[in-house]
Amino acid sequence: MRPLQPQRKLLAALAAVALAASGAAHAADVHVVSSGGFAQAYKNLAGQFERTSGDRLVSAWGPSMGATKNAIPARLARGEPIDVVIMVGGALDKLMAEGRLEPGSKVVLANAPIACAVRHGAAKPDIGTVDGLRQAFLHARHVAYSDSASGEYIKHQLLDKLGIERQMEGKAAQIPATPVGEIVAHGDADFGCQQQSELKPVQGIDIVGLLPQEVQLTTQFAGAVVRGAPHPDAARALLRFLSAPANAPAIEATGLQPVTAAR
Repeated sequence: MRPLQPQRKLLAALAAVALAASGAAHAADVHVVSSGGFAQAYKNLAGQFERTSGDRLVSAWGPSMGATKNAIPARLARGEPIDVVIMVGGALDKLMAEGRLEPGSKVVLANAPIACAVRHGAAKPDIGTVDGLRQAFLHARHVAYSDSASGEYIKHQLLDKLGIERQMEGKAAQIPATPVGEIVAHGDADFGCQQQSELKPVQGIDIVGLLPQEVQLTTQFAGAVVRGAPHPDAARALLRFLSAPANAPAIEATGLQPVTAAR
């Protein structure tokens, strides 16, 4: 006996609902926290990932280290629902060793050199040599550097290498949470140094140049899947996408040196 027409319509409607539910199940809200060094590259590529994957990226920002509430270690410690972190490689390795990230999920994305900047329109010191960099620090009224990897290097190693650690006391300051470029743009410092990729997006400053090679520190940025992530497969897909060779030019345009995954 043939099913009645209303029954057929009902079955078709139920099939359509099941298909829609199946498609929705494959889409995910992927929660990502990135530190500033890779933030602009991530922002530039996020839309393309969403279009091709069907997933939605829920993005937040925080430093790789430090004591601020938005720092990535602090976010993980209080149990925020995060799928992917993108941060300084050394700090990521520490979190991996502590068991907060999925073993083997680390993907190196880029390397970041340190650059220095002045307020837009101000005279640019010549920092092409170690002595020129030394003079730029000494002649500045106030120098700013970050509370993350580049600032830790400047505070604990660079000033000593330049032989000016004592002379900079009282006029060189580590800035928590706020991008160094913004401090310079607002006139609260007349010279500031941070990863080039963090300085480039800031309006109101001019980048003077990179630190001389003899005293340069290149910082690795990497991503990893958080242990117990709500969407681990989507998280891994995002890291594969960010490390794809086709996306290297977009990363390089932000002042980073891309490290692409082998294919």
